[in-house]
Amino acid sequence: MDTFDLRLPALRAAYREGRATPRALIGTLRERAAMLNPDYRLFIHLLSDEEIEPYFAALDEQDIDALPLYGVPFAIKDNIDLAGVPTTAACPAFAYMPGRSATLVAQLIALGAVPIGKTNLDQFATGLNGTRSPYGKCRNSVLANYPSGGSSAGSSLAVALGVASFALGTDTAGSGRVPAALNNLVGTKGTKGLLSTAGVVPACRTLDCVTYFTATAREASELLALTARHDPADAYSRANPQWNDAAAFGKIARFRFGVPRQLEFAGCDESPALFANARAALEAIGGEAVDIDFAPFIEAARLLYEGPWVAERYSVTDVLLETQPGAVLPVIRDVLAKAPGASAVDAFRAQYRLQTSKQRCDAVLAELDCVLTPSIPRAVTLDELERDPIGANSLLGHYTNFMNLLDYAAVATPAGFMANGLPWGVTLFGRAFTDQYLLSVADALHRKLAVPLAGHARHDTDAPAHAARDDRMKLVVCGAHLAGLPLNGQLTTRGARLVEATVSAPRYRLVALAGGAIARPGMTRDEANGAAIAIEVWDLPSAEVGSFLAGIPAPLALGKVELADGRWETGFVCEAHALEGAVDITRYGGWRAWLDRAA
Repeated sequence: MDTFDLRLPALRAAYREGRATPRALIGTLRERAAMLNPDYRLFIHLLSDEEIEPYFAALDEQDIDALPLYGVPFAIKDNIDLAGVPTTAACPAFAYMPGRSATLVAQLIALGAVPIGKTNLDQFATGLNGTRSPYGKCRNSVLANYPSGGSSAGSSLAVALGVASFALGTDTAGSGRVPAALNNLVGTKGTKGLLSTAGVVPACRTLDCVTYFTATAREASELLALTARHDPADAYSRANPQWNDAAAFGKIARFRFGVPRQLEFAGCDESPALFANARAALEAIGGEAVDIDFAPFIEAARLLYEGPWVAERYSVTDVLLETQPGAVLPVIRDVLAKAPGASAVDAFRAQYRLQTSKQRCDAVLAELDCVLTPSIPRAVTLDELERDPIGANSLLGHYTNFMNLLDYAAVATPAGFMANGLPWGVTLFGRAFTDQYLLSVADALHRKLAVPLAGHARHDTDAPAHAARDDRMKLVVCGAHLAGLPLNGQLTTRGARLVEATVSAPRYRLVALAGGAIARPGMTRDEANGAAIAIEVWDLPSAEVGSFLAGIPAPLALGKVELADGRWETGFVCEAHALEGAVDITRYGGWRAWLDRAA
């Protein structure tokens, strides 16, 4: 069992080939979890035989190939409802028995996944270390004198210790990323509203995200694609745009990634070299590093615990704190102490400050495909947390606290190990609804660094077959939309940016079209007599594509254009009938050369 591969593809193969059954495998995993629990405190409630049997019985009636997650064991953070099992949020006095499962849990079960238990967490998901629980401190999966990270402590351990294929956590300030970094996992904090939070005990309802812990980014991509659905039961649910669907996960080529000029490692001697190694690996797979000013991101992060959003946390526990203050851990009471003093005026002033930071941060991201940061400045020990529970915890959130305030997507991914064996990781983040693209970059980085997988010996070596996609579309232009020419403003006013100047594959003809107020060329494919044509590749926000397409006059259209390096990108093509009466200018090699011919 120690070597059983619980990754989604491997588990499917084992079931199909008859090497395992859900009952036998998950039974063994539950036994293992029960043995580990006294040392790691990862579970608050492991499902009993009676509680888990209905899930097995439901699978008995199904074909393996009918359910994408047939027999896949998963763990659930105990602030997320599972019908018939108490939800505690790590506070026994708060516990209740849900009559229905959280929307996301119900989705996963309908897809064939089997819940094995409810996992430990920092009480009310308030903490980033995993030690703030009356059910015990969650220690690290590798080194006993370090914490697991939190607040999704037990969920990260369930995957890292090999008792679940994946686990659900939540993330308000970093709770789905810090534990991933400390336990050699991928932690996916999707765009706010992408995964339903109906049936989740709020920390800050306006910020909360449900997260996935997995061994690989590819598994997270599959889970996200299966479950990113708008939920009418969640007022904060958002529809997933088409550019962020399953097909968006793919191969990474050229991209620009930001790197903070001001990096904080809190005195750690090893983290700078590990981060430099991750940066170099991204550059090796086609990334261009761009130094960025990180100050506005840090300014946004400071707002999270300055009053209004602490008051939002307090709104969940106020009755309990007023009637049974002893039921809440002292450190949680300390964090929430200033909440009653926060006023509506404070809330609006904080919103104004946040909006100012967001405007600056969005401007930075507009020029990039993603940003690379450490996941944490450095690890803290259990002894440090004992001496300074607030300060040591805050240090862990340095690179995470701003993410949901600014409405960004993020993926934490393994990036190596400290000399003492403790896992170390980085985070990739980007604009809302670039989740699958970020997972694509994380997958490429993880494989390039060849970091051993949690609980597994090796990586899959095969890269995705098609190109990754984000919230921008590559557009090939060959005429009046070239930089500096009359129609280029149709791109720049829509937020497009120039990616590269290059040439097409040597299979095109270029003609000067007759008529029109503005001189325009037409490019058509000609396998026998074509040549390479000078072109530019622009990057256009996907949300602007429709209005741009509507303004393209006949006989021009958008189709697929082959570039010299073999890539196929969307670009301007010309209908064949327009060639009649047009002047063939292929020999000039491009529209600019044709325009400059007289000069």
